[in-house]
Amino acid sequence: MVSEPNGPRPTLEAVAALAGVSRATVSRVVNGGAGVRAAVQERVRQAVTELGYVPNSAARSLVTRRTGAVAVIIAEPETRVFSDPFFGRQLRGISHELAAADTQLLLMFVEHRDDYDRIGRYLSAGHVDGALMFSLHRDDPLPAMAERAGLPTVYGGRPGWPGADRVPRPLYVDTDNRGGARQAVRHLLGRGRRRIAVITGPLDQTSAVDRLDGYREALGTAEPDPRLIADGGFTAHGGERAMAELMDAAPDLDAVFVCSDLMASGALRTLRARGRRVPEEVAVVGYDDLEPAAWADPPLTTVRQDVEEMGRLMARLLLRLLDPRKTEGSDAVELAPVITEARLVVRESG
Repeated sequence: MVSEPNGPRPTLEAVAALAGVSRATVSRVVNGGAGVRAAVQERVRQAVTELGYVPNSAARSLVTRRTGAVAVIIAEPETRVFSDPFFGRQLRGISHELAAADTQLLLMFVEHRDDYDRIGRYLSAGHVDGALMFSLHRDDPLPAMAERAGLPTVYGGRPGWPGADRVPRPLYVDTDNRGGARQAVRHLLGRGRRRIAVITGPLDQTSAVDRLDGYREALGTAEPDPRLIADGGFTAHGGERAMAELMDAAPDLDAVFVCSDLMASGALRTLRARGRRVPEEVAVVGYDDLEPAAWADPPLTTVRQDVEEMGRLMARLLLRLLDPRKTEGSDAVELAPVITEARLVVRESG
C-alpha cells in the first residue's frame, strides 16, 4: 500500500503501526542507530517501502546533528574547472562514492577573492557535515576556514599552505608527483634526448612544485638551465604560450616534459605551428593520462595518475571520518594520507 501522490505523507507512527514496533524503534532504524535486532530492522524497512515513507530531512538533522551533505570546494574559477577534464574525472569519483553513501554533494568554486568570505560563512553556519578541498594554492585561506569551523576536511594534493605543519596529520590524497616526473624525464634521457625542457604548473601549488623537483632529480641537477623552464599555468593556452617561450629561449631543445596533458595539447599546437616534428625533432611527454592523451596527434606519451580513484579515496576518507560505519568492510581505508601510484604510459609522442 503506497501512499497516493497527492495524499498525506506517511508518518513515522504509520510505519511503526505497520511494522508492529514503537515509534522510537522506527526512528533508530531510519536514522541508522544501533541496538535494533536484524529481524526488526527488516520489518521496519519493509513497512517504509510499503508505505513510501520519506524521512523529514529537517527533523532528521535535529536528531542526528547531521545534514547529509558534503561541500566540494575547488579553488579555481568555474570556467577553468569545466574546461579541464582532470576536474571532471575527480568529481566523478567523488560523486559516485558520496551517492553510494546517500550523501549529497554541494559544489563550490572560487571565482574572486570575495568568494572566500561567502564560502567561509557557509561552512561555519553548519550547512554541511564535512568538506573536500582541492586545487589549493599556497596562500589559500580555505584550510584555515575549515579549521576554525571545526569542519572535518580531506584535501586533494599534498598540503603546502601556511600553517599546514601545525595541523596534526592532515588527511589528503595525492599522487607520487616526484616519482612520476622522474619516470618521464628518465624515459626521455633513455631515448637519447639531452636538451629536455619542462612546462610547469603554477608553482604556488604543491603538485607543480613536486613535478618540477622530480624533473630536477632525474636530470641530476638542482639548478637546470633556466631557459628550459616555463610556467604554463595548467591550461591549454598556457602550454601553447610556454612552448613558444621555450623555443625562442632554447631553439636547440629536443624534448619537453609537460606537467599536464592539457598543457601538452597546447605545446603540440605550437610545435606544429613552428614546423617542428614530434617526436623526431622534439619529443613530448605529458602528465595525467586522461582520455584526450590517446587522441592527441601524435598520441601522447604521458604519466598516468588514476584521477577518478583519487576522488573516490578522498570521499571514502571523509565518510570514514564522519561515520566509520559507512566504510566498514573490504573497501575501508585507513585514516591516513594516501599517495597513489604514478606510471609512465608510452605512446608515439616521445
